[in-house]
Amino acid sequence: MQHLVPAHVRSETGPRPPVPAARPAVDAEALSVLHRAARALMAGLPELSERLVDLLVAREPAYRAAVEADAESVRDEVRRSLKLNVGSLIRPGELREAAHRCSWAIGRARAERGLPLDALLRAFRLGGGMIWQELVDETTRRHPADARLLVHVAADVWNFVDDHCAVVTDAYRQTERELMWRRENRLRLMTAALLDGTARIADLPATAAALGLPEQGRYAVVLVRLPAGRAFTDVRGQVRLSGLRILWHRDRDSEGGYGIVLLGDRSHDGGSAGRGHVSFGTDPGPASAEGPAPAPAPVNEAGTGVEDGPDGTGGTYPGAHGSEVDAGEIARRLTAPRVARVGVSPVVEGLAAVGDARRLADTALRACPRSGGTVVLEEHLPAALVVSAPVLGAALSERVLGPLLRLEMSDRDVMLDTLTVWLDSDGSAQRAAGRLYCHRNTVLNRLRRCEQLTGRSLTRPADVVELSLALAAHTLLDP
Repeated sequence: MQHLVPAHVRSETGPRPPVPAARPAVDAEALSVLHRAARALMAGLPELSERLVDLLVAREPAYRAAVEADAESVRDEVRRSLKLNVGSLIRPGELREAAHRCSWAIGRARAERGLPLDALLRAFRLGGGMIWQELVDETTRRHPADARLLVHVAADVWNFVDDHCAVVTDAYRQTERELMWRRENRLRLMTAALLDGTARIADLPATAAALGLPEQGRYAVVLVRLPAGRAFTDVRGQVRLSGLRILWHRDRDSEGGYGIVLLGDRSHDGGSAGRGHVSFGTDPGPASAEGPAPAPAPVNEAGTGVEDGPDGTGGTYPGAHGSEVDAGEIARRLTAPRVARVGVSPVVEGLAAVGDARRLADTALRACPRSGGTVVLEEHLPAALVVSAPVLGAALSERVLGPLLRLEMSDRDVMLDTLTVWLDSDGSAQRAAGRLYCHRNTVLNRLRRCEQLTGRSLTRPADVVELSLALAAHTLLDP
């Protein structure tokens, strides 16, 4: 193990004052004493290494566990560090860089094995104190008159020790960041595979464990798009789903993201729903008595994060069983900016079906008005049919509404608005007039003109369906 600072010595990083090139004679004599004592320690290095390992086991619980798990690895680490760092006291020009590399490797290795940084630095301080004491004891025992000279090199020794502590700390923290990035990247790739539908069935148990989601849960997917220029962080910060766990994943192709919404866990309720089954509406099966497992997936720059329920447990909304929450309930609980466009998929059973839900959420978003709003796919299936076949939808719009679309812009807009409001008012001219701020007869006159231009009758159900789909295609597909 390398030199470490004792408890009273600070382990700060940063530049240190340069050592003067010329030393007084007393310092040169002190360095000679230090080198002599360090050579004696090198001669007894095997025994010294074992004593240091024993000290670490006795004084540092984390190292005690490390020795129990892999004693030879710790002993080899201690031997290499002592050899290079004690040797650096004697030949700093030759061994300094090798000693730094050894300290860096120790910092990386212990970070990868999960040893706490505080425990690592305490172990280094124990080793540093032990080595310094050995230097003093060796000089006092063999050359007692020279022991007083060691005080002149003490600052240099502890600066050396402090420098290596900083190396270890930097290596540990860099490795910690790399490990965090790897973990976040792994979670992001797992989430992307679920949404893409490319996750292998054999990998689902590991994916469920890593994401903290039940493999046999009930899920829906929401797709949120914000206007250009709004970052993914805006989605996480401004889109809320009260009482339900949602796993966000950034949509790389737009300013928005996908959310995998957990509605309940069927792993323990004996439900017979199979993987990949798409459920429209509420699930008639029994409610789960089990809440979802906590998911250690922090929000991060990689674009994946978990948002928990109001009680912090990640469970469903208090008082509501997972089987009672359908896609419509998701839309009612969702809070989003007015300019946001949101598509909500139907409910699916199991992680294996999340890819299907994602594709349905894409369709729901295409059926969402450009001005913003939330579209639940199962509540807008006719519009979903139109946007699912955009070429046919455009052809339908031209065939049915072509004469209206070729009117002067102001006239065209009046006719299309009147027809749209009348359909939204369940065919009531009176209600449509109230919404359009005009007389009922005005509405009727406009509708008669629409019939004349399009050749469709508003009293014939098939024509009304055709007009409704054509209007949806014009609204959702036209640039």
